[in-house]
Amino acid sequence: MLVRIDPSSAVPLFEQVAASLRRTLADGRPAPGEQLPPARELAASLEINVHTVLRAYALLRDEGLIDLRRRRGAVVLGGAPSRARLAELAAELVREAKRTGVGLDELTGVLKEKYT
Repeated sequence: MLVRIDPSSAVPLFEQVAASLRRTLADGRPAPGEQLPPARELAASLEINVHTVLRAYALLRDEGLIDLRRRRGAVVLGGAPSRARLAELAAELVREAKRTGVGLDELTGVLKEKYT
C-alpha cells in the first residue's frame, strides 16, 4: 500500500497519512474486511512516529472507514470506499471554501440548498 507524505507541507503529517489512506480506500484497496498495515510498520516505512500513524487511524475510525481493535489492527469497514470518496470530496469543498473566504454558515447553507 502506497502512502505518501510531504514533510515540507504545512498540513500536519497525521492528516497527510489519513488523506492518503482515504484516497486508497476510495479506490477500493484494500477491500472491506482487509487489514491496513500495522501502525508500527507504516510509521517505519514513512520514517515518522508511530503515534502519528495511530492518530491518522483514529481519524479514519471516527469517519467510519476503519475499525480499530487491539491485537487485530485496523480493518476496513464495509462501505468504506464510498464513504472515503465522500470524505475526500468534503475535504476538497472545505479547502475551496476557506480559500475563497466562505464561512461555515454560508457553506452549510449552500449544502442544504443543494441537498434538497
